[in-house]
Amino acid sequence: MANVNLIRRAEIGREKRVRTRAQLVEAANTLFARRAVESVTVDDVVQEAGVAKGTFYTHFDSLEALTAAVAEELVQSFDELLQPGRTAITEPALRIAFGCRAFIDKALNDSRWAAVAARMTAANPQSGENLRRRLLEDLQHLSAEPPSAELKLEIVVGIMLHMLRVLGEGRLSSFDPDAVVSAILRAIGLSLQEARSVLKRLPAAGTEKSLRTTAS
Repeated sequence: MANVNLIRRAEIGREKRVRTRAQLVEAANTLFARRAVESVTVDDVVQEAGVAKGTFYTHFDSLEALTAAVAEELVQSFDELLQPGRTAITEPALRIAFGCRAFIDKALNDSRWAAVAARMTAANPQSGENLRRRLLEDLQHLSAEPPSAELKLEIVVGIMLHMLRVLGEGRLSSFDPDAVVSAILRAIGLSLQEARSVLKRLPAAGTEKSLRTTAS
């Protein structure tokens, strides 16, 4: 019986550590949504989380380690948004449009995520490195006409980061996601007719059936 109690106590301790760590990450997300990442301190985090400063250092060696944990969660959310399009859509322009629309839809439904994504990506460009690489590959398969794929990459990233900031701050009273995606497609060289064709065939983000239809 004593052995069983010791095992249960150890389990409770592990569960508490997991909850406290998640509490600190949640507090960091809340703070990063409100203000610049570099302006947040350990004192800010422990106050927001409602824990002692010593508790922070039980879970993270530094504020940079906590920021890395937030970035890791953010990258995972990026992958979850884009994975359906990467596996089911082969047309580069359609895949770019799907990715942009997926990010916009997520931002519309979760303004805090949008604000954190914009600020974290600006403060820590490495968090979006894989996205930039995949986007560049798609852009390189589009028309070779100017501007270059590298410049088109900066155009797409710049527009999307700005939209995430705007949506995260709730600065738009009305919003048309298709208009933004169309503007991005036009900016990277598609004609108005081509952009409209892509939008017409754009599957709903997260809709497995429509993705299969698009792929076929």
